[in-house]
This record gives sequence, C-alpha cells and structure tokens, in this order.
Amino acid sequence: MAADDRTSLTSFLDYQRATLAMKCRGTTGEQLRRRAVPTSALTLLGLVRHAASIERSWFRFALDGEDVEPLWGGAAGGRDAEFRVEDADADEAFAAWEEECARSRAVVSSFASLDDTVERGGVTISLRYVLTHMIEEYARHNGHADLLREAIDGAVGE
Repeated sequence: MAADDRTSLTSFLDYQRATLAMKCRGTTGEQLRRRAVPTSALTLLGLVRHAASIERSWFRFALDGEDVEPLWGGAAGGRDAEFRVEDADADEAFAAWEEECARSRAVVSSFASLDDTVERGGVTISLRYVLTHMIEEYARHNGHADLLREAIDGAVGE
C-alpha cells in the first residue's frame, strides 16, 4: 500500500489478471463457453480470449511496435472474433492469454519510465497510459466475469 507508481500500476494489473483467472477456476469447458446471462453474448471464455487480444494489442503492437496478427481467426476473423467461442478450446485460450501476459510484462520491463512514450499512427502513447487503461479494461470485464460466474454456478467473491 506504499509503493512507487510503477510498482503500484503493475501490481494492480497483475491483481486484475489474477482475478480473471480466479473467476474461471473450477469451471468446465462447457461452463466457460456458456452464455449465462440471456441478454448477453458474453462468456467467461470470450473474456479470457479478449484479455489475450488486448494484451497483445496494447503491449506488443502499440507499445513495442511489433507487427502481430489477431489471435482469433486472423484478419478474416473480424471484429470481436475472440468472443465467438462455440468451438473454442479453453486450454488453448488460457495458454495464449498466459503467453501474452508474460510478453506484456517483458515489454513493460523494457521501458525505463512510466512516462516513456511511443508514436503509433500519429498518436503519442505512454507506458503509464497503457498500464492504467489495462487496469480499467480488466476491472470492467472482471465485473462481467463476476456476474457470469454467479449465473453459472453461484460462485461469488473477489
């Protein structure tokens, strides 16, 4: 509770990552693919695949400048392909997400300062912005995961 900004931001992001993993722990592949809220197409597995995609996009593409292809369906997969999970393999999705998180941590460690920036498409992006954005992204989707998990089997908790 008393750390520098970099440690605080990376710790909060890791906490959010761990929260998503915890929300999925103990479920079956069928449960992970289940649309548990009738008015929504969201699934736990879709959220995991989305997390892998945003890790890849923000850290490898935006910050590191790596030319990366979309994980789910390639360029032909279209927008939000990660959320279409009817035939998706849960083990593959979790492995991809874990790999992208590890790669993201490596990108973060390559920056000397939170205030270091890169230029992408005429936009200046700082490491601080990306870390803050990712915390927000995970926190929002962890709220979704919480509701989905409760609807699946009643499991609740942070």
